[in-house]
Amino acid sequence: MTEPNQAILPRGVVQQEFQKAIEKFRKLLGAGNVLDQDEQLVPYMKIMMPVEESRHAPSAALIATNVEQVQGVVAICNEHKIPVWTVSTGHNLGYGSSAPHHRGQVILDLKKMNKIIDVDPELCTALVEPGVTYQQLVDYIKEKGYKLWVDPPAPSAIVGPVGNTLDRGVGYTPYAEHFLFQCGMEVVLANGKVLRTAMGGVKGSNTWQVFKWGYGPYLDGIFTQSNFGIVTKMGLWLMPQPDVFKPFAVKYQKDEDIADLVELFRPLSINGIIPNGVVFVGTLYEASATVRRSDYTTDKGATSKETIQRIRDERKIGAWTVYGALYGTQAHVDINWKIVTELVQESGKGEIVTEEQAGSDPAFKYRADLMRGNMTLTEFGLYNWRGGGGSMWFAPVSQARGSETLKQVELATQILNKHGLDYVGEFIVTQRAMHHIIDVLFNRTDEEEMKRAHDCFAELLDEFEKNGYGVYRVNTAFMNRVADSYGPVQREINKTLKRALDPNNILAPGKSGIDLDT
Repeated sequence: MTEPNQAILPRGVVQQEFQKAIEKFRKLLGAGNVLDQDEQLVPYMKIMMPVEESRHAPSAALIATNVEQVQGVVAICNEHKIPVWTVSTGHNLGYGSSAPHHRGQVILDLKKMNKIIDVDPELCTALVEPGVTYQQLVDYIKEKGYKLWVDPPAPSAIVGPVGNTLDRGVGYTPYAEHFLFQCGMEVVLANGKVLRTAMGGVKGSNTWQVFKWGYGPYLDGIFTQSNFGIVTKMGLWLMPQPDVFKPFAVKYQKDEDIADLVELFRPLSINGIIPNGVVFVGTLYEASATVRRSDYTTDKGATSKETIQRIRDERKIGAWTVYGALYGTQAHVDINWKIVTELVQESGKGEIVTEEQAGSDPAFKYRADLMRGNMTLTEFGLYNWRGGGGSMWFAPVSQARGSETLKQVELATQILNKHGLDYVGEFIVTQRAMHHIIDVLFNRTDEEEMKRAHDCFAELLDEFEKNGYGVYRVNTAFMNRVADSYGPVQREINKTLKRALDPNNILAPGKSGIDLDT
C-alpha cells in the first residue's frame, strides 16, 4: 500500500494522524477513490491565479458517490481535525478552479454524484446532484423531449448548476439569476446530520421544488458562498421553451456611448421588455471569440489605443456591442421588437443586427447560444487573447446607471494599463443592478507578469472599494481581502454561524474569508 504525500499535510495535523484518516477514507470510499499521490493530485492543483500552485496544493482528494459517504467523510474529518474543501465539477475557472483555499486541505470531489433525480416537464422543475453538468441536464431534457431550457453560465457545457448556483453565478436567459431560480437543498452538516431546506423537511411533501420558503427562517442562502454545509441535492426551476426567441445586437462606435446605452436599455430591463440581462460588451471581450493579441502586436505591456482601433476597423467590432433577446409568442415579440427598434432609432446612434443579418458571425452566434441556453465553450477564447493560462475575474456591482460606466471603465483601464495589462470587460444590466465583468488576463509562465497581475488585482480591489464598489465573487487567493471590504460586523456574524454549525472548522476553512483559525 502506498504512503500518502508526506510533503503536504493539513494545517495542524501530524503525519501519523493524517495516515490514520487516510486509511479510514480508503475503507469508507474504496482505495480507488482516495487519491494521495503527487501524479493523482495534479488535476486538482491547476490554478489560473498569479500565485504559486504550492500555496493551494491539496494533501489528498476523496471521491464520494452518495450522501452516506459524504456523512462518513465528515465524521472522519471531525475525528482527526482534517479540513475538507468540496468541489462539484471543479471548473470554477477564473475564480479558483478545484484547488483548495490554502495548502493541505483535503478535496472532497462530488463529480460522481451525478444523478438527475427528477425533471417535471409540467411544473418546469429539476432535482439534481452536484456532479451533474449543464451538458448532462440538457442532453437528458432533449432525450425526454421536454420543451424546457436551462440557463448556463458562459463556460456552459463542463460546469454544473449546483456549484454555479452555490457561488451565486449568473447566466444569460430570463432565468439568469441562478440562486433566484433555485428551490430546495439537501445539505450534509458538519455534525453529519442531513438537512432538507424549505418544504423538504415535511414528510411526504411534493412541494420541495416548487415553494422556496417553507416555514421559519429561510436557510438556503447561508449555504451559498459559505462553508456551513455540503450541498448534496438541489432543486432548480427550468424555463419553458418560448414560442419565439429573437436575439439581437446593437453596435456602437464610440467609447463614451456606454453611458447613454445603459440609460437607454435600463427601462427596457426593468419593465421586462427585454427579460434577460442586457450585456454591453467591450471591444477586446468581443474580439476574443476570433482574435489573439499576437495577431496584431507582440509588444510587452498594455495594448495601445491605436491597435485596439485597428481591431475594430478590420474586424468590424464596435467600441461597445449590446446583446439582448426577446422571448414569448410571435405577437408578444413583435410588439417588443417595435419598442426596441424605435428607441434605438430615436437615439440617433447604434447599428441593429438581427440573427439573420449576423449570419455566421461567431461572436453573435456565441451570444445567441448563451441567451437560448445552448451549450458553448466559446468563452474560453478569452484565454487565447494573451495566452499563458492566467485569469482572474474582477466583478464589481453598481447601480444600473450610465453615470457609473465611464467612471468604472476609466478607473479599471488606468489600473490595468499601469500594470501592463488590458481592459477586457463587459457590463450586464439586470433591471436595477449592473455587474461589471472584467477578465484580468496574464501569462502565468512569466514570473514578472505574474507579480504585476497580482499587484493589479489588489489595486483594483482597493481603488474600487474607495469608490464604494464591492465585488460579488472572487478567486480563492483574495477571499480574505474581499471579506474585509464588507465590514467587521458581517465577518463576525459569519464566524458566529461557523462556530455554531462547524465548531471543528473542518468544512472549507477560508471560503469567503470564513475561518475560525484566523
